[in-house]
Amino acid sequence: MMEAKGLWITLCLLLLVGSSLQQTSSKKRGGKKESAAVEKLQKQIDDIVQELNLLKEQQALQTVCLKGTKIPGKCLLSDPVKKTFHAASDDCIAKGGSLSTPLTGDENDLLYGYVRQSLGPEEHIWLGINDMVTDGQWVDQSGSSVRFKNWETEITRQPDGGRSQNCASLSATASGKWFDENCKAEKASVCEFNIV
Repeated sequence: MMEAKGLWITLCLLLLVGSSLQQTSSKKRGGKKESAAVEKLQKQIDDIVQELNLLKEQQALQTVCLKGTKIPGKCLLSDPVKKTFHAASDDCIAKGGSLSTPLTGDENDLLYGYVRQSLGPEEHIWLGINDMVTDGQWVDQSGSSVRFKNWETEITRQPDGGRSQNCASLSATASGKWFDENCKAEKASVCEFNIV
């Protein structure tokens, strides 16, 4: 509600500045004062448009958080439609986020809980982690080495797929443990969106 009021005030200011600009430009441009005033008004309009775009972005993130869930520093939004790793990644990027990549044990536990609640206790989701470039060197989608790992090591000794399994998934069945999978397999996904 507060943001809607702020958006309304911003729009009113934009209209007010716009009408001032029209009045200024309709007068003769005889001096440097008028030119400086026009430049000042244009800068104010540019600043207001930039602030308006930021408000729109924040509102979009809040909508994501309302549909999904919020964890510290991130919003998560599940997608039950099963897709390949690349298709799921592209869909998250198109929405302004990325495939979920837990950075800590706490984040992994929160993601696991959200998957169980939103997709079901038997679900597996793609993580934003792969070793496509160099087998055994797991990186996130920015290409940075993954520091936190939660591989299932007690029963199946993950990652165990070698060159044929280069993408990581989180298993709700295995209490949030990770498995390496063939990237062409189809799984559900969770997109994450960074928030302040």
